[in-house]
Amino acid sequence: MTIPHLIVKSRHLLQRLLQYWGKRTVDAVVETGYMFSLLTESGYWLIAGRRRQEPVRINSLFREAMQIGVNAIPIIAILCFSVGMMLAIQGVAQLKRFGAESEVILGIAWSVTREFSPLIVGILIAGRSGSAIAARIGTMLESQEIDALRVIGINPVRHLAAPILIATLLMVPCLTLLGDLMGMFGGAIYTAMDLQMPLSLYATRSYEILTLDDILQGLIKSGLFALLIALVGLANGFQVHGGAEGVGRATTRAVVTAISLIVITDMLVTYLLTR
Repeated sequence: MTIPHLIVKSRHLLQRLLQYWGKRTVDAVVETGYMFSLLTESGYWLIAGRRRQEPVRINSLFREAMQIGVNAIPIIAILCFSVGMMLAIQGVAQLKRFGAESEVILGIAWSVTREFSPLIVGILIAGRSGSAIAARIGTMLESQEIDALRVIGINPVRHLAAPILIATLLMVPCLTLLGDLMGMFGGAIYTAMDLQMPLSLYATRSYEILTLDDILQGLIKSGLFALLIALVGLANGFQVHGGAEGVGRATTRAVVTAISLIVITDMLVTYLLTR
C-alpha cells in the first residue's frame, strides 16, 4: 500500500472517529437537556399543580415510596451489615500489626457514613428501581398508554414522573441512614467477637467520633444519587423506541448510566467536601 493510500485511509478513520464521538457528545447534551426539562416540569407540577386543580397525587407518591424504598429495606440492611463487618475484619487484621486494633471504630464510622452507605444504597437502588422505572415507562410508551393519558387530559410528567422523582428523593436518604446504622452494627458485632469489646462501648466511641458533618456528607451524596437515578430512569423510559427490544436496551442503559454517574459524582463530591 502506497503512502498516499495510507494517508487517505488514516484521514477516513479519523473522520469516522470524529463523527462517532461528535454524535455521542450531541446525544449526551440532548439527554442532559431532556433530564433537566423533566426535573423542571416535575417541580412545576409539585408547586403549581394544586392551584391548577391537578395536584401530584399522594397515593401515587406513597405507592412509589413503597416500591423504591420500603421494599428495598431488607436487602439494604443485609448488604450494609455485611460491608460493615467486612470493614471490621479488614481493619482489625491490619491494625493488629501496630497494636491499634481499637481504632478500627474510627475507620468503620467514617467509611460507612461518608462513603459506603450512600454508595451501596445508590448502586442498589439504581439496579433495582432505576431499571424498573425505565422498563415501566418504556412499556407504557410502546403500548401507547402514555398517548392515552395525553388524550384524556392527564399530563404524563405529573402523573408518572413527579411521584417517582419525589419518592426517590425522599427514600434514598432514609435508606442511607438505615445503611449507616446497619453498617456500624455489622462492625460492632465483629469487633465484639474478635476484640471482646462490649457493644455499649462501641456505640459510645462511635457517638464520640461521628459529627454532624460526617452524616450530612453521606446524605448530600445520597440526595444527588437519588436525583440521578430517577432522572436517568425516567429519561430512558420516555425515550424508548423499537418495541420490546428497545425497552430492554433502555433498561440496561439506565442501569449502566446511573451507576456510572453515581461513582463519578461520588468522587467529585468527596473531593469537594474534603478539601
